[in-house]
Amino acid sequence: MTLPRVVIVGRTNVGKSTLFNRLSVNAKSMTFDFHGVTRDFIKDTVEWKNRRFELIDTGGISLRKSQDEIQEQVRQRAVQMMEQADVLLFVCDGTVGLTSEDQEIAKTIRKANKKIILVVNKADNTASQEHEHEFQRLGFEPILFMSAIHGTGISDLLDTLCSILPETASVTLEENLGPKIVILGKPNVGKSSLMNLLVQEERAIVSPVAGTTREAVTEKISFYHQDLILTDTPGVRRKRSIDEKLETMMVKSAFRAVEDADVVMLLIDASSRAIADQELKLAFYVFEHYKSLVILFNKEDLSDEDIKKDMDFSLSVYHYFLKKVPQLYISAKTGKNIGKVLPLVKQVYERSRQQFSDDEITLLFKEALKHKPLYHQSMIINVKRARQIAVNPITIVIITETPEWFGPTQLGFFDNILRSKYDLQGAPIKFLTRKPS
Repeated sequence: MTLPRVVIVGRTNVGKSTLFNRLSVNAKSMTFDFHGVTRDFIKDTVEWKNRRFELIDTGGISLRKSQDEIQEQVRQRAVQMMEQADVLLFVCDGTVGLTSEDQEIAKTIRKANKKIILVVNKADNTASQEHEHEFQRLGFEPILFMSAIHGTGISDLLDTLCSILPETASVTLEENLGPKIVILGKPNVGKSSLMNLLVQEERAIVSPVAGTTREAVTEKISFYHQDLILTDTPGVRRKRSIDEKLETMMVKSAFRAVEDADVVMLLIDASSRAIADQELKLAFYVFEHYKSLVILFNKEDLSDEDIKKDMDFSLSVYHYFLKKVPQLYISAKTGKNIGKVLPLVKQVYERSRQQFSDDEITLLFKEALKHKPLYHQSMIINVKRARQIAVNPITIVIITETPEWFGPTQLGFFDNILRSKYDLQGAPIKFLTRKPS
C-alpha cells in the first residue's frame, strides 16, 4: 500500500532541510547556509501516533525556467513532487518576512489543489515576531509558527499534519526489507546514471559536472519480491582536493551512507587505464568497516583491449585484496551487464549471512595449524575453539590462551583459510580473540 506523501516546499534557504532532519528518523538532508544546497529530493518514512507518511524534502522551488541545466532539473523535480503530494508543507522564513518569491510560490501551490500547511520557520527569533501578521495575507489555514533548528512547535506540526492525512496512513505495513545498498566512487564515474537505471526512473540528477550529487539520495526498489534500499552518494575526492566546506559535508554524507550500508558498490571508470589510489582507499575503507563490497567498472563502452590490459596490470598489484571482491564490467550508457548488478549484490549479501557450525570451523582452523603452524616469537600459537557469533558481518571468535599473540598477520591467516573452504567473495570477516572462560 502506498503511503501518503508530504512534501516540503518553499524558496531556497528558509530551513526546509532543517525541518526535514527534525522530522526524519533515518535519512538526513544536508543543511548549509548557502543558496541551493539541496538538489535531489530526499525522503524518509515518518511515524507519529500510529500514523505513517512519506516525507520529502525538495530543492528550493523556482518558478522561472533556468538556463542552468542542473538548476532546471532541480526545479522540475520540485514541481513533480509537488504535483504528487497529498499534503504540502509550505515553509517561509519568519525572520525575513513575506517576500515576493513566497507570494509567487503561494499562487502556484494554491492552483495545485492540495492540502497546505503554512509553516513559518525561525519563529523564536525577535525579528520573526515583527513579521507574523504578514503571513496572514496568504490566506492559508492552518499557519504554524515554529523553529526547526530548536524543535519548537514540532509536535504541534505533526499533530496537525496527521489530522489531515488520508486514513491509509494508520495502516501498519509489513515490509520485506532486503539489504541497504550504497553506490560509492569518485566524482563523475556514473553513480547517478547507475542509480537511475536500477530504479528505472530519473531519480538522481545526472550531469557531466563533477559534484552534481551533493548528498546521499535513497530509493526503495523491488527485486525478487524483496525491497532493497538503494543509495547514491556524492563523489569522494582525495582529502587535499577538498577545499570547500560544502564539499567536505558532501564527503561526510557519503561516508555516513557507507557506515549504514549492508553492501557497497564501488564504481570505477573502466576507461581510466588504472585504479586510482583514492579508489583503493575506498575499497579498503569499506572492508575495514565490515561492509560487503562489489567493484563495478563502469564506462566499459569507452574501454578497448589496450585500456583493459593496462587496467588489469594495475589491479594485479593488489591481487591479494581484490581476489576477495567480485568485479563486473558494466556500461550505464549502453546498459551492458546492468541486469547482472543486483543479482550479484544479492549473492554477496547472502554470503555475508552464512552461518557455520562451531565444530566445523574449529576443526578447519586446527587442521590448518597442523599443516602450517603459526608462531609468536618462536612460541607456537594454538586455537582451543572457534565459534561464530554473528552474521553480516560474519563474526568469528577464536578462543585461545594467548589472544594477545593474534595480530593482523595471524588473523589474515584464518581469514584465508575460511575463504579457501567457503564462497565468501565480497563478504568481510570480523575476528575476535578471547581467553577460555
